[in-house]
Amino acid sequence: MALRVAVVGSGPAGSSAAEILAKAGIETYLFERKLDNAKPCGGAIPLCMVSEFDLPSNIIDRQVRKMKMISPSNREVDINLIKEDEYIGMCRREVLDGYLRDRAAKLGANLINATVHKLDIPTNNTDPYTIHYVDHTEGGAQGIAKTLKVDMIIGADGANSRIAKEIDAGDYNYAIAFQERIRIPDSKMAYYEDLAEMYVGDDVSTDFYAWVFPKYDHVAVGTGTMHINKASIKQLQAGIRARAARKLEGGKIIKVEAHPIPEHPRPRRVVGRVALVGDAAGYVTKSSGEGIYFAAKSGRMCAETIVELSNNGATIPTEADLKVYIKRWDRKYGLTYKVLDILQNVFYRSDATREAFVEMCADLDVQRLTFDSYLYKTVVPANPITQLKITAKTIGSLLRGNALAP
Repeated sequence: MALRVAVVGSGPAGSSAAEILAKAGIETYLFERKLDNAKPCGGAIPLCMVSEFDLPSNIIDRQVRKMKMISPSNREVDINLIKEDEYIGMCRREVLDGYLRDRAAKLGANLINATVHKLDIPTNNTDPYTIHYVDHTEGGAQGIAKTLKVDMIIGADGANSRIAKEIDAGDYNYAIAFQERIRIPDSKMAYYEDLAEMYVGDDVSTDFYAWVFPKYDHVAVGTGTMHINKASIKQLQAGIRARAARKLEGGKIIKVEAHPIPEHPRPRRVVGRVALVGDAAGYVTKSSGEGIYFAAKSGRMCAETIVELSNNGATIPTEADLKVYIKRWDRKYGLTYKVLDILQNVFYRSDATREAFVEMCADLDVQRLTFDSYLYKTVVPANPITQLKITAKTIGSLLRGNALAP
């Protein structure tokens, strides 16, 4: 029997997985609850994702080449990408996700507009899983109850993953992202032509940062904080609105969004023949809050492992086979997550350390290392002398931060 795989969730993680499976000729079902879903998200993607995932230019709203870091005392540090062909892509999630989903469907994935409610989990290594879902293609929002039998499942259904709950994957800490899309006058929008802003301070986020990111015809203005502080999220949003008030003057809110963001991987990301990818697995980085690239990459890596170890769908992989994907992922990105976790703990713990963080961002050596790692997802170690300089500057910035903090 040919291998049958269900992918639940059609964001960057799920669609990227479905694309690889469909290309290999594997019977693929891609479930999506809301085909017009627009996840609350800053929407920044690294340059390497554009080429690696063959993204067309028309789905990228802005090519940002300038970043402005703004400290608690409103000290501004400008960061410019020097190379002409380098940029950070700014996307609307409904556009990016729709493109990736449609591409997977065109390649042969069976797209099902449905809400998955429950799994019947087999007691052996060969019997199928039964997916219970409500099909919205017929019957509208209420839908029609249906079932589907498959051999493997990829859970790509976000931070509140139903698949993760069904396999008892365990919990994780999470943050809350709150974002307003604001349409501002053209004269104000010109300022954000190729510029994005990041604000830090207790007034805008107690443990993260706030942002103003440009989109096609509006700016996304948002903040994030750990769920234990979620009661203050609207107060923090008011903080970023106040800090950026002059630049947003005359703006009109066109959409308000909120969503949980995982803070570390789940305890179990593979159980039986079910694997988690993207936010469902917990693949969002600390400090930067980046998740889009890692979602797409994890979906692709998981699907590639299934294609390889099933011999293009000829056999059913085991749990041990599926765990190869986890080993490859952790080997490739585990250190990145640990380093960014440390950076968040060091620099986001007080306004003094945030002042130090912004001061450090003015250093060209720091900028180059930071942007190389972000744009290309490869970290090239600095030579020992440069590394010593950066360490000394870090210590100096932390000391001066105590004096600069408001």
